[in-house]
Amino acid sequence: MDHIPIGALFGALFFLILLSAFFSGSETGLMSLNRYRLKHLAKKRHRGAMRASQLLKRPDRLIGLILLGNNFVNILASSIATVLALRLWGESGIAIAAGLLTLVILIFAEVTPKTLAVLHPERFAFPATLVLEPLLRLLYPLVWLVNVVSNSLLRLLGVSPDARHSEALSCDELRMVVSEAGAMIPQSHQEMLTNILDLEKVTVDDIMVPRKEISGIDLDADWEEILNQLSHSEHTRLPVYRGDIDNIVGIIHIRNTLDLWRRKEANKEDLIARLREPYFIPEGTPLTTQLLNFRRKKRRIGLVVDEYGDIQGLVTLEDILEEIVGEFTTDPGDRIREVHPQPDGTYLVDGSANIRDLNRIMHWDLPTDGPKTFSGLIIEHLESIPEPGTSLMLAGYPVEIVQTKGNKVKTARIDPTFRRQTPSAEDGEPAP
Repeated sequence: MDHIPIGALFGALFFLILLSAFFSGSETGLMSLNRYRLKHLAKKRHRGAMRASQLLKRPDRLIGLILLGNNFVNILASSIATVLALRLWGESGIAIAAGLLTLVILIFAEVTPKTLAVLHPERFAFPATLVLEPLLRLLYPLVWLVNVVSNSLLRLLGVSPDARHSEALSCDELRMVVSEAGAMIPQSHQEMLTNILDLEKVTVDDIMVPRKEISGIDLDADWEEILNQLSHSEHTRLPVYRGDIDNIVGIIHIRNTLDLWRRKEANKEDLIARLREPYFIPEGTPLTTQLLNFRRKKRRIGLVVDEYGDIQGLVTLEDILEEIVGEFTTDPGDRIREVHPQPDGTYLVDGSANIRDLNRIMHWDLPTDGPKTFSGLIIEHLESIPEPGTSLMLAGYPVEIVQTKGNKVKTARIDPTFRRQTPSAEDGEPAP
């Protein structure tokens, strides 16, 4: 190269450093692309995304091509730098050239382009495919040979190069994606999406109306009492039974009983003729399954039964929908009747209050993997029926028993403003 001008060698060296930066940035940019956004753009026929998606189908070939090009230009740049050093400083300049070239390549051909590619992968990767795609066709035989040798070495090490890492997201990963969407998805929509993902963990037992709180029509009652109950019912559908809820006869829709109030000769038989067969739900059914069952069977209300067929509670389609979108059937001032705010910031909570309702509406964090009611949660922690005045730390919340009745807690006071951030191992034990 003695006959080549020094200016030409410097120009070639500068061009090779640019090529090295291109290959380094292309590798990082293509590997940093969001795979799901890439698929979305490819479906919208974005040309850059389609080319990048095609190249990433065989990442071993893409990496082989990029590293082949990057190593070639780096070695060639090193050779030119050595020639320049010999011509400018003699043999003592070789070490100087090696140090300078290492620093230049590290800064301008590695760190800088890779950092830019990580920050703006699409801006770097999509234009790069215009060069990499035809270059892969041109150098395919050489790339294929490199891949054959490298894949053979991987097999010797017990690694299968054909194995592909699954890109499917688990529920927890999808929940993280939704929570990190930020302003791209409104907060209310994020909450609904995460609530849908949580439906699989919730069963009908968690949201059902307990057996003792089911409102229904008792056919053993007087006809006038039945008509009065129908006219003043807060619900559109009611279970109808004889004497006891276990003797269920059917489900009545209030709108189907409007004519009974006008007809003087109407009786219980007319009411029974308008009943629909009851729909039973096995306890422990996940909400996702029950939502699909309601849709398939065209039902909006079901009775939860245990393994012996005894009725445990009642679940409606609205109850499941409220788990997704939040409360929408009651007034804000009457969202949870079992909670009574006090002037000092504490709350008097009825023992029959549902734990999930308390957490969702009051934004508390009581455990939901055990008893369903506040009373049951207290009794489980204490392992006994507490006396009024007993205090305990329940999941970090100070709780005081105000009133008990029989074998359950009727009312308890809770102070959510004084919650201990890290509950101790003694939580649930009576406070000294």
